[in-house]
Amino acid sequence: MAKVKAKSGLSTINKILFIVFIALLVATILIVTLSAAKVPQKEEAQAEFVDEVKIDEFKAGNYGGVEFGSVDDVVKYYVECFNYNKTLTADYTENGEAKKYYKLLGDETLEVQNLLVEGKANATIDKLVPSILGGLFKGAPKGLPPAANRDPQYDERDDGPNGTKLSQLESHLTADDVLACNVKDNGDGTISITIQPKAQLLSMADQDPQGRFFNVLGDISSTVESISVLSFSEGTIAENFVVNYAGGSGTVKIDTKTKEILEADYEMDVHIDVKHANVAVLKDKTASLDIVYKNHFPASDEFLQSSRGITRK
Repeated sequence: MAKVKAKSGLSTINKILFIVFIALLVATILIVTLSAAKVPQKEEAQAEFVDEVKIDEFKAGNYGGVEFGSVDDVVKYYVECFNYNKTLTADYTENGEAKKYYKLLGDETLEVQNLLVEGKANATIDKLVPSILGGLFKGAPKGLPPAANRDPQYDERDDGPNGTKLSQLESHLTADDVLACNVKDNGDGTISITIQPKAQLLSMADQDPQGRFFNVLGDISSTVESISVLSFSEGTIAENFVVNYAGGSGTVKIDTKTKEILEADYEMDVHIDVKHANVAVLKDKTASLDIVYKNHFPASDEFLQSSRGITRK
């Protein structure tokens, strides 16, 4: 069986998903506009964005026998453990064929929330979103994020600077990327580290705080351009299609003796604002939505089997 490389994986899936999100926005604009009373809308000034801390702040101290005196200490320890875990593999079978994947595989889920047009929700679209996404988004097992594959041989992305490939085998996260972090002693020889990266507009893989921590969507301008029924009454795509990554975080549970990550949960939060959108004969509309993308480690045996026919040995 041929192995699927990253260029046909994560980045391609993200482009497909963004086409789905645009289609949802287009459908919502059509439904809301055609069903709403024709009352002139006054554009409201948007509040200035604040990158808000959503987790507990760091407190220096000894946790599980490890001394953490600064945020820099926490990030360095996280990176060290992350890199070590990306060297660990295990034997699996996939549809009866022997495979060697990351020892720690996780699942993935995706939700679209708060889909608004002209600041209003639409019950019809709200009911359709889960069924549409359920049919188009099928989560697959992956390594710790950023990760493009479950097989270390192909854990790379093809959307680096100038089209270069990006290896996902090591973390390049730095203390400057972190808005907040904390450490918890679990009292059983493990500690839990939680990190919230700084917000980023239109995050790019491995090039900014969000891109060095999550499986970000990357540059979606060409995808937006490919939607033939969508245009903008004024301004550029970058000005009218604002993708803001903010508020998400990740928590990893680490065995301090081995530095192995035993459990992890990541939640990437993305808010999209669209303005001055033209959809067919409808002009100058605004819309917004939230994307919540989650990874949980380890993935259950049921998820591995149902998603890709994978069984742990």
